[in-house]
Amino acid sequence: MFGWIGRVVTGHAKAILVLTALLLAGAGAFGFTAFGKLKGEGFTDPSSESARAAELAGRHFNGGDQLVFLVGGNVDDPAVRGAGTTLTNQLTNDRDLRDVVSYFSTNAPPMRSGDGQYALVVAKVNGDAEVEDLRDRYSGQKGPIEVTIGGGGAVGTDINAQVGKDLLVAEAIAVPLILILLVIAFGSLVSALLPLAIGGIAILGTFAELAVLGSITDVSVFAINLTTALGLGLAIDYALLMVNRFREELGRGTAIDVAVRTTVRTAGRTIFFSGLAVTAALAVLLIFPMYFLRSFAYAGIGVVVIAMAAALFVLPAMLKLLGYRINAGKVLRRTPSTDSRFWARFADSTMRRPARAAIPVVLALALAAVPLLHVQFGSPDDRVLTTSSDTRVVGDALRAHFPDDDSRAISAIAVGPVNVADYTERLSAMPGAARVTSKTRDNAVLFQVVAHDGPRSEQAENLVETIRGSGMDLQVGGDTATLMDTNDAIGGRLPLAFLLIALTTFVLLFLFTGSVLQPIRALLFNVLGLSATIGLMVLVFQDGWLSGFLGFTPLPLDTSMLVLLFCITFGLSMDYEVFVLSRIKEMHDQGASLHDAVVTGLSRTSRLITTAAVLLAVSLLAFGTSGVSFIQLFGIGSGLAILVDATLIRGILVPAGMRLLGTAAWWSPGFLRRVHNRVGIQETEKVPAPA
Repeated sequence: MFGWIGRVVTGHAKAILVLTALLLAGAGAFGFTAFGKLKGEGFTDPSSESARAAELAGRHFNGGDQLVFLVGGNVDDPAVRGAGTTLTNQLTNDRDLRDVVSYFSTNAPPMRSGDGQYALVVAKVNGDAEVEDLRDRYSGQKGPIEVTIGGGGAVGTDINAQVGKDLLVAEAIAVPLILILLVIAFGSLVSALLPLAIGGIAILGTFAELAVLGSITDVSVFAINLTTALGLGLAIDYALLMVNRFREELGRGTAIDVAVRTTVRTAGRTIFFSGLAVTAALAVLLIFPMYFLRSFAYAGIGVVVIAMAAALFVLPAMLKLLGYRINAGKVLRRTPSTDSRFWARFADSTMRRPARAAIPVVLALALAAVPLLHVQFGSPDDRVLTTSSDTRVVGDALRAHFPDDDSRAISAIAVGPVNVADYTERLSAMPGAARVTSKTRDNAVLFQVVAHDGPRSEQAENLVETIRGSGMDLQVGGDTATLMDTNDAIGGRLPLAFLLIALTTFVLLFLFTGSVLQPIRALLFNVLGLSATIGLMVLVFQDGWLSGFLGFTPLPLDTSMLVLLFCITFGLSMDYEVFVLSRIKEMHDQGASLHDAVVTGLSRTSRLITTAAVLLAVSLLAFGTSGVSFIQLFGIGSGLAILVDATLIRGILVPAGMRLLGTAAWWSPGFLRRVHNRVGIQETEKVPAPA
């Protein structure tokens, strides 16, 4: 297959580039419509009981996004009351709002803060009304009162707006740094521009894919972040591999067409298996019911496949036309060598004393993973935003000054005839219930149960379980129930997700290497590295290490984001695993000893891998500047995991593990060896071994 691709590319290079330019123009024009089609929700299981409760509440009680208007001022002052009454009348007459309830018209004690400095007005948003338009009309200083708008209806709006700003900031930081590092890594301006070209193709193509999917199903706006970071990162990985191999062939005196075909046959094969490994890890996200996670599968699979196709067809066509001009625009006196003496010496030392090199690394990674023992799980609310955002200001005020606020109470809805007094009495008598209210409309009753310790407490979770097990004909929802249902939906599918990742990784690496021990070794090392990374994320984002420096509020870790972090970084670690194994196996197939194969393989790939890892980490770590804490977690966690994998895992544990396996490193049972000989993808031509 790869020989055929090489022949097609060398024979039709110009036609491939012209066709690519036409497709890219169309993808770019259509792809940017994706931004208006993507959504900011998708964190919950639509088939859960809490989702059914929300749907029933919306159907029978005019449910919708609720806004909270926080009115600041001495609410007992006549001027403040007058201004508050005027605001209430304006909101009541606003066509974009309905169901307006105000302290200034009801004098309800729960809507007044204990110190009298705040009052609440709540309303629901009609149709497609924009929160920002309402803020323009009503927020800010209004005579003697100051109005701040937040609540559940504003959380998604503020997160989406912040993500858009963060994306611009992250790219403004990452792209110039990446370009500088690319020039240093490749040694020439022409070579450095190739990864950006492949990255642009992958990103614009995936935007077009998301625009199509956004028209037919729900897709999360956060998929944009993954598209830009992963598209650029994979383009760098693949371009480094292809260009280095092409230069290596030219350095041997190989003709340009032959060099391109050899590059596609060897580096292209590695890229193909690498892309399959990353795709398999991301495809696992499709089994989860939350479209937030499925959206990352849509974006991730799309960007990997498009980047892989561009690397196999478009990049070789560019190399064919550039030829020896690949080194044009040199900024260094000499082109960086494909071999690294440092990594060769390091690999040789590790192979000679594997235990002494590996044991400290294993202990350090195991120690970093210890915080996983006290990890706590949560779901996003207004506290993922910075303390200066309007939604966060309102949320903090509600938590501090309105203990009887029932906007996040446990909701229990009954449809059909029920004894309201009896249900209210039974709910009020349950352990942890502080207050129960009810309202009736048509043939439905909605009970609001406020927990003593707040909606995110263990007491509230126990209360949800008690209500669900009480035998009353109720559908239970609200913040607490939604979090519990989300964790159950993810936790119930995690074993299947891990099993699928393990099986696909095993099959792919077996087809790639013909060994059953190499996949097992790779799985163990990857799990160790990822456990250490997630353990450090517990210290930072849950326990609050560096929270002042990074500007976030420590919270239980978002379950969905942890699953996403694991799948993406696992896939990328397999990307580097394939890079290393491809060269080691190539030397092994040429008859080199295990020691020589590992040393030569690492000397020819470790510089490439560490360079690619640093460049990709820059792209991901730039999201550490985000104003949304779970985006910070994703960026910092992914960047750190990649750096750990490229250095400690690939640089130390891989050669140590190969040495400890010895000649068994390539072992497999006879029947599996026959399977590999029949269906495994192998190079059809042998590259002459160096003298």
